[in-house]
Amino acid sequence: MTATGLDDAVPRPPVAERRLHPVTPFRRAWAPVTVLAGWAVHDPNGAQEQAQRLTSTMLLTGLAVLVPAAGLYGFLSWWFTHYAVTDSELRIRTGLLFRRTAHIRLERIQAVDVTRPLLARVAGVAKLRIDVVGADKKDELAFLGEREARALRAELLARAAGFAPEAAREVGEAPACELLRVPPRGLALSLLLTGATWGSLTAALVVPPLLWLATHSLWTVLAVALPLLGAAGAKSAGRFVAEYDWTVAESPDGLRIDHGLLDRAHETVPPGRVQTVRIVEPLLWRRLGWVRVELDVAGSDNSVLVPVAPRAVAESVIAHVLPGVTVPAAPSRPPRRAGRCAPVRWRGYGLAVTESVFAARHGLLRRRLALVPHAKVQSVRLTQGPWKRLWRLADVHVDTGAGKTVTARLRDAEDADRLLSEQAERSRTGRRDARPDRWMA
Repeated sequence: MTATGLDDAVPRPPVAERRLHPVTPFRRAWAPVTVLAGWAVHDPNGAQEQAQRLTSTMLLTGLAVLVPAAGLYGFLSWWFTHYAVTDSELRIRTGLLFRRTAHIRLERIQAVDVTRPLLARVAGVAKLRIDVVGADKKDELAFLGEREARALRAELLARAAGFAPEAAREVGEAPACELLRVPPRGLALSLLLTGATWGSLTAALVVPPLLWLATHSLWTVLAVALPLLGAAGAKSAGRFVAEYDWTVAESPDGLRIDHGLLDRAHETVPPGRVQTVRIVEPLLWRRLGWVRVELDVAGSDNSVLVPVAPRAVAESVIAHVLPGVTVPAAPSRPPRRAGRCAPVRWRGYGLAVTESVFAARHGLLRRRLALVPHAKVQSVRLTQGPWKRLWRLADVHVDTGAGKTVTARLRDAEDADRLLSEQAERSRTGRRDARPDRWMA
């Protein structure tokens, strides 16, 4: 028997499985209570009738049964949940009655995010979310101790980069260099200068008086005014809370984004997975030179890179996401006859094609400039309806790997035909010359 055969015959030691943090049962104990609350919301009349039939003795008996049952469910669900990191995969085993085992190949991991909701921060625990190529839903481990979550994240990223198991545990978390930090004052001012905020507030101030003049019913006015005021406040306050202390840092495993006032999130923009970068300019931001940067990342929910920043600072961050890419200064407008198809909006359309990106602009009040690297273009299409054909105009669409489309609208028909063939060639050469998507490369 050869040496290889002897090695194969030697049984490998069993993989050590680990459990989640002991605080997890308290989180999972709410599941039975949530089911009852969902039934009450779904059938409020039936829930009210059942509540009226309950006596004090029945209520106390129900609580005496529900609380221990919820606690037992939380404990058993925690007890039967294990995870382990093997030589080739992360294995998550869950299920009390119906067993489920998730096998996550380490080389398929593209991002590992650490989130800490408010109560989790108080308890000193964190949630680990694993973003896998080709998976619509993220697998998660909730909850782990904060140190354990960061150590496991560093180990998974190191293993995904190709480090050996022993070396991966010693690598630790890769160092990061801060690129941007959004001050709370600037974030609050940017929200005040956003049209959506003023639109919601205007509706909350204008609609109730009109309803009072029409109905003279105080209850009708309150029923409409309170949700409108709540929506106006929640839209701005919710974004402020979510984007508070927004920090972008560069590390060997990608761009790290930390943010959140109550719930802290530690996210990663995977290297090479960004399909589209959008630079957004609301109308009231232009005098201050501020922009917002959004992303389309293949297989990921991460969508914001910079909530607000001066344009020069935002472009410097974009240069780390798209190395070697320069943001076009002035995209060319469609020909004047495009006004026959879009009398006002045609002035907001624009196109610029450089050696590295396809850049399309649209919008007058809220400008958006979408940058698509040539290597990320999956397909190119040209569309031309009867009215556009009459005025010798056409739209050119480029489809990306994130399932999104960027369109150059109302281009000259001859230029569009030429752009179609040239863009197809740029995409082929771009994919051939692109650097491999690799962690810690």
